[in-house]
Amino acid sequence: MPLIHLTTFIDAPPDRVFDLSRSINLHKKSMEKSQEEAIAGVTSGLVQLNDTITWKARHLGKQRQMKMKITAMDKPLSFVDEMLEGDFRSIKHEHHFKKVDNGTIMIDLFHFETPYGMAGKVFNSLYLTGYLRRLLEQRNRTIKDYAESNKWQHLLT
Repeated sequence: MPLIHLTTFIDAPPDRVFDLSRSINLHKKSMEKSQEEAIAGVTSGLVQLNDTITWKARHLGKQRQMKMKITAMDKPLSFVDEMLEGDFRSIKHEHHFKKVDNGTIMIDLFHFETPYGMAGKVFNSLYLTGYLRRLLEQRNRTIKDYAESNKWQHLLT
């Protein structure tokens, strides 16, 4: 199962970074290029433990839907979302937040598995892992930008 591991330093307190990472509104802003929107379950505000969110977006030239569930949460240290329905065989995204002297280290562990056997594995290594990494890096840049500015408060409601 492929794993994408990202570490991002953010010059903001862990509580703020944790909450911005759970913000449906900020997630939509970070994924504007793919026209991502929450269409069922929680569609705005902050996700909580056991919430579900169904996302609709355009990825790889096709309109797609994916239903996710928040399966674990330890405020403000971590939370996990996992795919319930979608094009992948499985997705598990672990979000970890570690307080450091001058801010927060945000760690993403994104595990995914595609169907299609060997063809899926080849597609993962040639293209999909890089594509997903770039999406996660864009999301993290958006979280960092908002957390380090004064424009974050309206996203937490």
